[in-house]
Amino acid sequence: MFRVSVALGLTRPLLVRTALVDDPGDLLARLPDEAAPYAWIRHGEGLAAWGEAVRVAVPPGSGRFDWARSWLSSLFDEAHVDDRVGAPGSGPVAFGSFTFDPDAHGSVLVVPRVILARRDGRAWLTTIGEERLDLVTAPRTPGRIRYGDGSLTAPEWAHAVALAVGQIRSGRLEKAVLARDLTATADRAIDVRVLLSRLAHRYPECYTFSCAGLVGATPELLVRRTGETIESLVLAGTTPRGTDQADDMARGAALFASEKDRYEHACAVESVREALTPLCSELKVPEEPELLLLSNVQHLASPVSGRLAAGTSVLDVVAAMHPTAAVGGTPTRTALEVIRELEGMDRAGYAGPVGWIDARGDGEWGIALRCAQIEGSRARLFAGCGIMGDSVPAAELAEAQAKLRVMQYALEGG
Repeated sequence: MFRVSVALGLTRPLLVRTALVDDPGDLLARLPDEAAPYAWIRHGEGLAAWGEAVRVAVPPGSGRFDWARSWLSSLFDEAHVDDRVGAPGSGPVAFGSFTFDPDAHGSVLVVPRVILARRDGRAWLTTIGEERLDLVTAPRTPGRIRYGDGSLTAPEWAHAVALAVGQIRSGRLEKAVLARDLTATADRAIDVRVLLSRLAHRYPECYTFSCAGLVGATPELLVRRTGETIESLVLAGTTPRGTDQADDMARGAALFASEKDRYEHACAVESVREALTPLCSELKVPEEPELLLLSNVQHLASPVSGRLAAGTSVLDVVAAMHPTAAVGGTPTRTALEVIRELEGMDRAGYAGPVGWIDARGDGEWGIALRCAQIEGSRARLFAGCGIMGDSVPAAELAEAQAKLRVMQYALEGG
């Protein structure tokens, strides 16, 4: 036992206690004033956490998910756990954010000191070490927000889209996903709790998340593991919401009938099918997508479900699936080369896996979309678009701007 603790850099094993509590109401409203709280919330359920019992930087490289699973197994196996709930997300839980590029530094795992959770009508509190709830102070709005160009100006990014279209038409690849960033500076230090509350209320269908300063509301569930059951939601193909009901329905019908968007979606679904088939004894993939309506955009969506082989952790699934064609392109290797050539930036955690895992290997992981990296009074906002051979740069730029408005709303309110 002592040997493992020393290997992990700990002086003693974690002392973890989980017990049922009365319904806490709004989980996010219980977060204390922390520079970087942790959260995973959808429809008011999920986990809100703070403090850091353990934090580790995951080494970059192709084996980073295996390293993360091994490290967590040692940590959780050594912990002294009193879990009186026994549900997914009870007991010790680690939040994680992995960079999009496997060779980039910045992937992190954190076991929070306090976790408040609600699921299926039950609520519980997990504490590590001293059992106490921190004082909750009123959230502070960031004040005036000033925006600036990110790695590329709008015209430069539109030109990058045109270059990608040329690469696709030449036959080098079928699809590339190009991301755009935007900088924001606030009058005061940005209180992440304000952003989380706004996102959770405005986008309840999305997964509102916060991990190590990466904050957002992603519509895309990479994987949920509950026992041997897994679920995934594949999104690819997007159009803005309409100005009224008739316009909205017309836009949705046009999206559903779009050859370009349907093919883009089919590429994303096929990449998920190829990743999950070796891990699953059963796999259900719908033949036709459905429309997912969010407050600002509509997506083509395909819910995928399956049954895992015994002993497969949620991190094993994440490793197999990332990057999907929905955030990288097709074929993957060539798409990543084109992204590095044309984007002109380090994506950091954008479009990388973000989520949580417990000691049973259960967990929920999304793709970090509609997000921003927060540091003090500064934020770096991200959005991306799937580029196909018939993509129009001006239309893709408009789509990226529509996606950026999610985090602009979180910063500004109103």
